[in-house]
Amino acid sequence: MRIGISVLTHASQNIWSNGLGQNVIFLARLLQRVPFVKAVLLIDCGDQGAMPPQVDLGGLGLRIMPMRDATDEVDVVIEMAGALDSKWIDLMRARGRKVVFHCCGQPYVALAEAAVFGKSATALRPDRCDEVWYLPKDETLAPMLRAIHRCDAHRVPFIWHPQFVETRSGEVAQKGFHYGYVPREVSPEGERSGWRVAIFEPNISVVKTCSIPMLVCDEAYRVERDCIQAMHVLNTLHIKDHPTMLYLANSLDIVKTHRATFHGRHDIVGFMVQFGDAVVAHQWGNDQNYGYLDALYGDYPLVHNSPWLSDVGYYYHDFDAKEGGAQLRRAAQSHDAALPEYRSRTQRLFQMVDPMADHNVEQYATRLAYLCRDTPILVANGVRA
Repeated sequence: MRIGISVLTHASQNIWSNGLGQNVIFLARLLQRVPFVKAVLLIDCGDQGAMPPQVDLGGLGLRIMPMRDATDEVDVVIEMAGALDSKWIDLMRARGRKVVFHCCGQPYVALAEAAVFGKSATALRPDRCDEVWYLPKDETLAPMLRAIHRCDAHRVPFIWHPQFVETRSGEVAQKGFHYGYVPREVSPEGERSGWRVAIFEPNISVVKTCSIPMLVCDEAYRVERDCIQAMHVLNTLHIKDHPTMLYLANSLDIVKTHRATFHGRHDIVGFMVQFGDAVVAHQWGNDQNYGYLDALYGDYPLVHNSPWLSDVGYYYHDFDAKEGGAQLRRAAQSHDAALPEYRSRTQRLFQMVDPMADHNVEQYATRLAYLCRDTPILVANGVRA
C-alpha cells in the first residue's frame, strides 16, 4: 500500500505556525511503521514544493510532490493539511483508490465561525471521501461529521512526538539558552521569586483565547501578589486595541500594576527560554493540543482546563478562573518539590501518544485494513479488516 498525505505549503512557512504541519509528519512516521505500507509521500496543495526548513524530508524517508504527479503513486489518499481538488479525488476514487478526510481541527467551530464572523473557509463537497477520521477530542461531533460527509467516521489516536521541540531546543542551546523549567532560588528568608507566566492561546477563534488565562493569572495575583512576577500574553497584537480586550485587560490588577506585557507570535521554545517559567492555558471543546505537550516536555508547570490531561499538570474545570488561580498558586508553592512526580506523569502521557508506539501503529493499521477491506491486495501480513 502506498499512502499520500496532503500538505499546504506557502511562502515563509514555519513548522511552528500551527500544529497541523507537525501532525502530518507524525502521522507519516507512524504509517511508515505499518507492515503493509510500502511508501508514504506528501501531496503538496500549495506553491512551494518543499516543507518548512525544520522538516528534513530526506532524513525521514519522505517525498513531496504536486497532486497530479501523485496520481499513479498512491493507493490511499489522506486529506489532512491541504484541500485536494475534487475532480482529482473523483478520478482517484474512480480508479479504485481510497480517500480519507482526516479531521484534526474543531469541525463544529470551523463550520459555524466562518459564517457567523465572516471568515474565509474551504467548503468541501459532502460525498468526496470514503471515510472520515477524527481525534478523540471530537467524539461528540462524530454524528455531525457523518451527516455532513455522508460516509462513516472513525476515531483514530491522537499522536505527538518531541522531535520539533528537541530540534528547536538544540538551536537555542547554541545561543546559550536552556529549554526546561529551572527551580527558583530560595532567599535567606525562605521566599522564592514570582513566576513569569506565559499565555500562548492563538486568539483567532473562540476555541482558544487568552481571556480565561488572563483572569486565572489575575485571580492568583490578587490573592498572592508575590507569586507572579510578570504575565506575558502572546498572539494579541491584532486584538490589543479592541474595546472589549481593552476593557478586560484594564480591569485586571495585574495590568494596573504594570506586570502584564502583550506580544505577537513566538514559538514556545524560543519564548520560554527567555521570558517564561509557567504556562496558563484554556480551551473550549479542543482539549488535545500540541502546545500543552510542548510545555510539559520542558517540565514547565501547565495550568489548564483540558479533561484529557486532568491528571497531568495543574487542572481546573471548564471556565472556572478562580479555581485556575488557586491551581496556579498551588503550582507556585509545590512544583519545585514535586518535579520527579510531575515528570513521571508526563512520561506516561508521552508514551501513550508516541507515533512510534506499537499500540498506535496497530490502531492505524486496523483502520487502513478496514478502509481497504474490498481491495485485500493492498493489505498484506495477515492484518484483518
